[in-house]
Amino acid sequence: MPHDGQNGGRNDKRTDGQGMAGRIAAGLVDRMDRILAETAPVAEITDVARVLSVGNGIARIAGFPDLRADELVVFAGGQTGIASSLATDRIGVIVLGDSVGIRPGDKVHRTRRVVDTPVGAALLGRVVDAMGQPIDGAGPLQCRDRAPIERAAPPIMHRAPVSVPLQTGIKAIDAAVPIGRGQRELIVGDRQSGKTAIAVDTILNQRDTGVISIYCAIGQRASAVARVIDSLRKGGALERTIVVVAGGEDAPGLQFIAPYAATAMAEHFMDEGRDVLIVYDDLTRHARAYRELSLLLRRPPGREAYPGDIFYIHSRLLERATPLREEHGGGSLTALPVIETQAQNISAFIPTNLISITDGQIYLSPSLFEKGRLPAIDIGTSVSRVGGKAQLPAFRAVAGDLRLYYAQFEELETFARFGTQIDAETRQRLDRGLRVREILKQREHHLLEVADQIAALLAATEGLFDAIPADRVSDAGLHAARAARRTCSEICDAIEGGAPLDPAQRAALITAMQAALTGFYPDDPHSPRREGVGDADA
Repeated sequence: MPHDGQNGGRNDKRTDGQGMAGRIAAGLVDRMDRILAETAPVAEITDVARVLSVGNGIARIAGFPDLRADELVVFAGGQTGIASSLATDRIGVIVLGDSVGIRPGDKVHRTRRVVDTPVGAALLGRVVDAMGQPIDGAGPLQCRDRAPIERAAPPIMHRAPVSVPLQTGIKAIDAAVPIGRGQRELIVGDRQSGKTAIAVDTILNQRDTGVISIYCAIGQRASAVARVIDSLRKGGALERTIVVVAGGEDAPGLQFIAPYAATAMAEHFMDEGRDVLIVYDDLTRHARAYRELSLLLRRPPGREAYPGDIFYIHSRLLERATPLREEHGGGSLTALPVIETQAQNISAFIPTNLISITDGQIYLSPSLFEKGRLPAIDIGTSVSRVGGKAQLPAFRAVAGDLRLYYAQFEELETFARFGTQIDAETRQRLDRGLRVREILKQREHHLLEVADQIAALLAATEGLFDAIPADRVSDAGLHAARAARRTCSEICDAIEGGAPLDPAQRAALITAMQAALTGFYPDDPHSPRREGVGDADA
């Protein structure tokens, strides 16, 4: 039999173990109480919807009873979308990006905000997508401010008249179809007629003017956008330019919001009192992207299958371009929308819409392009309704009647093709008109300053090129412009400063150019072409 002392020792050990376990349990309970007190749960009510179907950049969801139009929603995979078509039982959402990762049944959350984009000086020199995210591999953006991509256009009382010219460096435009800061000038023409080249040259010409430029590529091939960026970089204009890209391979939702995001970036600088130029290249593809989205959202189609609000989406975009009064900042936003026609049909639905919205159009003719008359601007069809008031006085004095003179020349040229006999005066007008046409030719990225353009046009309209062979007029014009700037530098500086051209200055320019052109006549032994001067690039 066990001894009584042994039983007593066992009982004491059992009692000690139970006490230690109790103390450990009590300590754990106290610790858990402290943790729960520090992390007290907070009840939060969130709106959650479910995806019903998804495909082709459109998702249909259900579950939000009070979702607002154009509100931003977030899918379970992190993708975002815009609530576009609101109905009682379901909502059509435009997916901003790839919709591959979205599945029926996935949760959708509200954000209670609209789509916004980063704005500010940190964007200059960068290439971003339609959401404002950098895609140039140059690191993250350092932008502190953001702005909604859509806002109301400035009221009428905040707008100022167009009074300051926006020089493109292209003679045919600055002389015959002048553009002012704050104007909306449409660039229209068939495919591969030089529309983008004119827009890029205009951006390049703002390099030393203080104008900030934004190039918005919509539905373009990546190779075409890369060429534009390379041209801007080589021309030294990229550091003052923002490139917004929504390529043809991107979702139609991104192509739709791209011009609005680019305009929001431009408005930030305009509100700071700065001048901004924005190019939309092109709004034909923007309209097609919106048509695709609208048809997928089951909206009723109208003319050419476009929805009924296609005019409104472009008007609310372009109405944001304007010059502001000084008391409202004094900035300006100039818009150059690009539109593509088919078979020179400018009476199609989208071209006529944009012609009625904008302040004029620059029409590029495929027939002129095929004949080598570059830039292929049809002066008779092109018009600028408000830019003439902003044209420099000296430019207006030299090129004021250029459009009428050129139209009369083309009529005479058509009449002369019939082989009829013409008198000496008509022949002289034909010869001079031919040389005016030659002087308006200009190579891509070969931009001229205002004084050089005025000198060349003055020489052509005054008949200084009449005795020079037509194939040498272009070189003669460059030579005359150099001579005018070298000999009459004070007059050139005054012209570029906005001073009018008085008769004495006009005569001095003509005298200087006449002296410089003596070697261009066929019978002169000191011809610049023979000496290698005439073919030099300016």
